[in-house]
Amino acid sequence: MFLTAKDSVDDRVKGLELGADDYLVKPFAFSELLARVRTLLRRGAKNKEVDALHAADLELDLLRRRVTRAGKRIDLTAKEFALLELLLRRRGEVLPRSLIASQVWDMNFDSDTNVIEVAVRRLRAKIDDGFEPKLIRTVRGMGYVLEEQECE
Repeated sequence: MFLTAKDSVDDRVKGLELGADDYLVKPFAFSELLARVRTLLRRGAKNKEVDALHAADLELDLLRRRVTRAGKRIDLTAKEFALLELLLRRRGEVLPRSLIASQVWDMNFDSDTNVIEVAVRRLRAKIDDGFEPKLIRTVRGMGYVLEEQECE
């Protein structure tokens, strides 16, 4: 959803063509924003009911709470599982540390803590070490992304 002061028809069309599901021009009524968010959540809930998420030979089974890579079972902590699920659901998107902190740890991001870096390092050790292609990549100064890269 785009929340913006740009209100021309061209701006709205461009926003929707870039992938926005909705476009709301400032100033807006908070009640309208909430109604639009609820609509997007209802629409998203219907489309996102999946039992498993995949990338390359990695499978995350949401029902059994299991992860396998190349057929090998990988044991993850609850936070590692949540982090991997977030990365898989938003595959190809660079996720900033602040978003990861709010989604996985349900906290505001504290730039003085390295909890996210440690969690990503541990997750990489479990799902990337010894496997090709590597899936989790750091985008320096921006965050982390899960994407299939060519083997080098």
